Amino acid sequence: MSTARLTPTSYVVLGLLERLQPATPYDLKGAAQLGVSNLWSLPHAQLYVEPARLAAAGLLNERQERGGRRRKRYTLTGRGRGALDDWRTTPTAEPTELRDPGLLKLFFGAPPGPLAQAQLQAHRAQLDSYEHRPADLPRGVRLALEAGIGHEREWVRFWARVAKESGQ
Repeated sequence: MSTARLTPTSYVVLGLLERLQPATPYDLKGAAQLGVSNLWSLPHAQLYVEPARLAAAGLLNERQERGGRRRKRYTLTGRGRGALDDWRTTPTAEPTELRDPGLLKLFFGAPPGPLAQAQLQAHRAQLDSYEHRPADLPRGVRLALEAGIGHEREWVRFWARVAKESGQ
């Protein structure tokens, strides 16, 4: 077994597998879309490649179906669970990463009025989806969701101000 360098995507895969196992990469993609993709962007292709890499490193077990679509199903190994636990219990002081296409366009001189209207629509829709999630979520998911709601409210406030200043 090799020693794999673990990335944020590695921990997304380990964390999702802890909840879903066994799971296929397709299962991971669906679960990411419903949850973690709201706070951490990652290309879906990585959710298809990363499990095999983690299995080669001994962090996941891989079982391939013998017939049918021959899908690969993954589960955590003890080493995988240990890596996830170590990562989870190690506090981080890393600053938030922000990759916002709207702000990037605004920074480089996009007309603010139309951009603000598009951003307002997107952020209001996201806020609405966050506010209509079930109340009986696990504590960590609920707390992350509360942070997301706060961020979306701030984006709505910001883009509404930009729209107003632009006469929109």
